[in-house]
Amino acid sequence: MRSDLYNGLTLAYIGDAIFEVYMRRYALEKGLVKAKNLHSFVTTKVSNKAEASYINYLLNNNLLNEKEVKIFLKGRNAKIHTVHKDLKTYHEATGFEALVGYLYLEKQDTRLAEIISLVKELI
Repeated sequence: MRSDLYNGLTLAYIGDAIFEVYMRRYALEKGLVKAKNLHSFVTTKVSNKAEASYINYLLNNNLLNEKEVKIFLKGRNAKIHTVHKDLKTYHEATGFEALVGYLYLEKQDTRLAEIISLVKELI
């Protein structure tokens, strides 16, 4: 797909879904089987606060290439039409989701798996 045709929020929309699937699978890999425990684990890993911490770790440790940083910025800088308590965190999380969406749409499966592995190290 031509991900360059999509705006940051569209990339974040698909990235949010993809990242949640990865975290759900990770929860199962950790041995969680009860729905309540699965839900509790996953919701804390896909929250704005958590996703902002993941992207900040990746950025602060220079773990993203130039194109990936541009995609993050595209998502982070997207104009939103809702009110959030912590706008900075929300924007950072949106940028992270945009990066995940971009990698998924571009079929960069190996790189997406690398990013997810780095995130798992933080959990």
